[in-house]
Amino acid sequence: MAGSAHHTLELPVFEIPPKVLIVVAPYYVDIAAGLVDGARAVLARVSARVSQVEVPGALEVPTAIGLAFRQADFDGFIALGCVIRGETTHYETVCDNSNRALQLLGVEGACIGNGILTVENREQAAVRADPGGEDKGGGAAAAALHLVALKRRFGSSTSEVGSGQVSGSA
Repeated sequence: MAGSAHHTLELPVFEIPPKVLIVVAPYYVDIAAGLVDGARAVLARVSARVSQVEVPGALEVPTAIGLAFRQADFDGFIALGCVIRGETTHYETVCDNSNRALQLLGVEGACIGNGILTVENREQAAVRADPGGEDKGGGAAAAALHLVALKRRFGSSTSEVGSGQVSGSA
C-alpha cells in the first residue's frame, strides 16, 4: 500500500548478552562488508558477543549455521550474503535452497536472522546492504536478537508445556 510505514520493533534488552555467530558468504565482498557492518552495529547495541566465519557462497551458509547450532553454544545466528540474478536458473536454485535450509533450522530451534540478499542487480544489492540505507544486515541481526529473546522467554517459562501460556508480559 502506497505511503504505508514499516514498523520496527525496539531491540530486546538482555540481562546476559547473547552470543551470536555471523556466517557470511563474501562472494560480492563489498556487499558482504556492508551487511556485516550493519549487523555488527546492531549487535553492539545489546553488547552481544560476536564471532564471524566466512563460507564460499549462499548455499554453504545454512550448513555452517547447522554445524554451529548442533556443535557450539551460540544463542543466535545471522546469515549474510548476496545472490544476484544471472542468465540461468542457478539464481532460483541458490535462493530457494538456502532460504529453505535456513527456515528448517529455524523450525528446529535455531534463532536465525536471514540477511541473504536476493536481488536483480548490483545496484539493488548496494542499497540494501548499506548500513545507512536499507541496512538489511542490521535487520537480520535485529531479527536474530528478537528470536533469542523469545527463546529465552519461553525457556524460562514456569507454565506447563502445551498450556499455550507463557510467563512474563507480552
